[in-house]
Amino acid sequence: MIEGPSGIATISRHDRPRFEPSRKRLVWDSGAVAQIFSSEDPDSLRGPQFEAAWCDELAKWKHAEACFDMLQFGLRLGDKPRQIITTTPRPVPLLKRLLADPEVMVTRMRSDENSANLAPGFLKAVRGRYGGSVLGRQELDGELIEDRDDALWSRDVLEAALVAETNDLRRIVVAVDPPASSRKTSDACGIVAVGLDCGGRAVVLADATVQAAKPQDWAGTAVRLFHRLEADCIVAETNQGGDMVTAVIRTIDPAAPVKAVRAQRSKWLRAEPIAALYAQGKVLHAGRFTALEDEMCDFGPNGLSNGRSPDRVDALVWAIGELMPDWSTEPRIRDFL
Repeated sequence: MIEGPSGIATISRHDRPRFEPSRKRLVWDSGAVAQIFSSEDPDSLRGPQFEAAWCDELAKWKHAEACFDMLQFGLRLGDKPRQIITTTPRPVPLLKRLLADPEVMVTRMRSDENSANLAPGFLKAVRGRYGGSVLGRQELDGELIEDRDDALWSRDVLEAALVAETNDLRRIVVAVDPPASSRKTSDACGIVAVGLDCGGRAVVLADATVQAAKPQDWAGTAVRLFHRLEADCIVAETNQGGDMVTAVIRTIDPAAPVKAVRAQRSKWLRAEPIAALYAQGKVLHAGRFTALEDEMCDFGPNGLSNGRSPDRVDALVWAIGELMPDWSTEPRIRDFL
């Protein structure tokens, strides 16, 4: 904030302030003074008063609530006291409270937008290493990524499931969770491919989910994925469309082996044993599946927080349940059609 390449003392023109570290302050010839405080000592903000404040990396403050609240009582000078907060977003209570406050102006910036001030090759290197990860989405894209307390999956579990390479796969299936209609407001068609490796672990290979697609579109996507991965079969939930689901897939590829499944239990009950497999390290992810992972970490007993259908999760559960039937809560799946 003070002495770094973009610090106040470094970038100031004309009236450059003097940094007095022993007194924890910056002093300008004009008479302006900026004091320095630490979030480790909220009580140090008792007494001083200010016209403005800069709160840096608020999401990492040790005593965030106490320090920020005490600061508010000190912002009482001038005609219009103001404060600016700069931080990497993290789902801490204080930051979520501020983002929900209509009086707070929010600006988001991705690291790509600051490329002119970064070393050549830096963004390419960190994108290659962290792109799509929770850390990368927070640090590079400025996303606030949350876990629901009652969700079946957590970010830590999904990070642990990520692998760079997979063993030879004994089986591969593509699972399809069709929407009830193809209107623009309809649910997505969940399409997820999962394999079973030689160690008996499920490996998530692809998330090809499509939004508001016509039946021929999602069926075509599923069939193309089936052939690309040289899968064994397409597992299709028929609750929404009955035999029509299989018929639509057959219009794209009459020879495609389709296995129809029909849910008799709730999405939550079907997903619970699959989440247990993740916790035991029996499910791996062969890549980053951001949208799928977001849905998994937002799937609670009452569904997704936005009220939408967890279509990606449903397709994932059907696929893993087919490969590891001993963990499925559904009755045995019908034969191939």
